[in-house]
Amino acid sequence: MRALVVEKDEDGKATAAVQEIDEDRLPDGDVTVAVEYSTVNYKDGLCIGPGGGLVRNYPHIPGIDFAGTVEASDDARYAPGDKVVLTGWRVGEAHWGGYAEKACVKADWLVPLPEGLDTRAAMAVGTAGFTAMLAVMALEDHGLAPEKGEVLVTGAAGGVGSVATAILANLGYEVAGVTGRPDTAEYLKGLGASRIVPREDLAETVKRPLESESWAGCVDAVGGAMLARVLGQMKYGGSVAAVGLAGGAGLPATVVPFLLRGVNLLGIDSVMQPYDNRLRAWQRVASDLPPGKLEAMIQPATLDDLPRLGADILKGQVKGRVVVDVNA
Repeated sequence: MRALVVEKDEDGKATAAVQEIDEDRLPDGDVTVAVEYSTVNYKDGLCIGPGGGLVRNYPHIPGIDFAGTVEASDDARYAPGDKVVLTGWRVGEAHWGGYAEKACVKADWLVPLPEGLDTRAAMAVGTAGFTAMLAVMALEDHGLAPEKGEVLVTGAAGGVGSVATAILANLGYEVAGVTGRPDTAEYLKGLGASRIVPREDLAETVKRPLESESWAGCVDAVGGAMLARVLGQMKYGGSVAAVGLAGGAGLPATVVPFLLRGVNLLGIDSVMQPYDNRLRAWQRVASDLPPGKLEAMIQPATLDDLPRLGADILKGQVKGRVVVDVNA
């Protein structure tokens, strides 16, 4: 089978290249999947390149997401011919992942492909879109509704931000998309953003712990100083779903927004998400993400493109969602 294999030399330098390898080298698992599509996330960029402390052993096959057809199964929940999707569970990091024509994984890590999605669309969604849906669900669970006011999406042109923008707009929300790339403004408006907020408007920290109440909710993929600034701009009782740290892992904030405005900071983890909530999120993706908007996000790719794309995503140069046809 063909796979993108990452190896490290004696000096610790990683090299990634497409190779032909024997299927019997696949790790142990309950279900063997004929992979059809994968995608590219920030973690994938780390695993293709420096590793970021995520990869335990080399040689390694990255790819934290994949969708395909069950080829063989030792678990009664899945039978040959079933369409499945996988995100998280440290697949592509500690366990060989989806950048190959076959994958072997635990049955507990899989989710049946929901009705209304094919495997290509599922990977246009991938971990980024799955995380975006989890964030929207968490905001709704904490009282967010369209009549409450405008919702902010930071890092809006990235994978999570793109899907969050499209879902929120489809659900009737007014969406303000934050981006540092002016050339993505029309792209974001096409996804449903009602206005564009330049990144520099929120990048600078301020000494005041509270500013004017602006946002009913927020999906934040940036973290750092921008998240701290946004917390001080939330409406009373509003919530921020934190999904990323593109702007840094620190949080130079005060507790004042939590104490005086009842603001909620919601942490969103997609890796170890329980099965029932995974299924709920994928079913919501199938119903709440317009196929046309999803198609507008897609950048097609093959296994041979992955070394370049892995480097690009670490530099913040990937727009929307990459869909990797592993058999092309």
